[in-house]
Amino acid sequence: MTQTRMLAGTPVFPIGLGCMGLSHGYGQAVSPEQAQALLLGALDQGVTLFDTAALYGFGHNEELLGRVLSPHRSRFFLASKCGIFREDGRRRIDGRPDTLRRTCEDSLRRLRTDVIDLYYLHRWDKSVPIEDSIGALAGLAQAGKIRHIGLSEVSADTLRRAHAVHPIAAVQSEYSLWSRNVDIAVLQACRELGAALVAFSPLGRAFLADGLPPSVDALADTDLRRGMPRFQADAFVRNQSLLPLLRDHAKGLGCTPGQLALAWLLHQGQDIIPIPGTTNLAHLRENLAAVDVTIDAALATELAAHFHHERVAGDRYGPGTLAEVDTEVFPAHGAGGGQHINTKA
Repeated sequence: MTQTRMLAGTPVFPIGLGCMGLSHGYGQAVSPEQAQALLLGALDQGVTLFDTAALYGFGHNEELLGRVLSPHRSRFFLASKCGIFREDGRRRIDGRPDTLRRTCEDSLRRLRTDVIDLYYLHRWDKSVPIEDSIGALAGLAQAGKIRHIGLSEVSADTLRRAHAVHPIAAVQSEYSLWSRNVDIAVLQACRELGAALVAFSPLGRAFLADGLPPSVDALADTDLRRGMPRFQADAFVRNQSLLPLLRDHAKGLGCTPGQLALAWLLHQGQDIIPIPGTTNLAHLRENLAAVDVTIDAALATELAAHFHHERVAGDRYGPGTLAEVDTEVFPAHGAGGGQHINTKA
C-alpha cells in the first residue's frame, strides 16, 4: 500500500494518531512519562499526523503535545480543533468569531507553535451561521495562524455552505465498520470538493479491536463509553455477535481484528485517513502495521454487509450528544437501535 496519503496538500502517513485518550475520555489520564513515551514512539514509528483539540483535557492535551513535540515541529502535521471548550467549569459549544479567534491564540500558546497546520471547527454552533464561523477561521488563515480549515461532525449541506466561504481541507467524523453515517452523503461531498475524510474512532472505541471487557461496568467511572448506547448491557451483548466473523477473517489473513478493521477503512479510498488513539506502544505498532494488510473487494463487501447499520444495536451517542452534531444519520430501523433520519441528507 502507498505509504503516504494527501492531507491539505501534504503527504502524511496513512494512519495518524488521535491524542484525546492521553488526557481524557477513557478513564484517568496517563502519566506524563507514559504520554511522552507514546508520542515520541509514534514519531519514531513514522506517524506524521497528530490530532488534538482545545476540548481534550480542557487544554491539557494541547499542553502535552506542545511540551513533548514542539522540539520536533518540522517532522509532523499538527491538527487541532476549536469551538468546544471549558468556561466557568462547564463544557460549551461556541462558534462565535471572537471566541474562535481567542481559542486559537490559546491553542497556539499551549502547543508552543506559531501555526496550526489544520484547524477544525470541532462542532458547528447551530446558533451561529456556519458562514460566520468559517469567516473567522479564514481570517486566522490570512493572518498565518492556521494553514488549513477543517470541519468535524457536519452534514454534506453544512460542508458545502462552509466551503463556499473558504476551502475546507478535511472533514473529521466517526467512521468505521460499525459507524458508517458518512457514507450517506458526507464522503461523497468531500470527494466533490477535494476534502480528505479523517476518521476518528476507526476501531469503534476499541470494540473492533476486540479489546473490551465483557461488560461496560468494568470500565472506569469516567469512561465515556459507559454513557454510549452501543455499550449498554443488551446492545453490547448483541453487538458482540458481530465479532466472530471479523476474528475469523483476521486469523486467516494473519493479522488482528483491529488491523483488519483499519485495513477495511484504508481500502475505502486514498482520501481516508484513520486516526486511532492509544496509550500503549504495542497497540500503536499494531495499528500502524495495518497499512501492510491487504484485503480484496470481495472481503471488503462482505465485512460491510456484516456490519450493516441495521445489525448494529444502539446509537453511537446518547440523545444529548446526538442533538449537538450535524452528521446525517440512518432512518430508524427498529431492532438495530433507534437512529433518526436527518432530513438535511
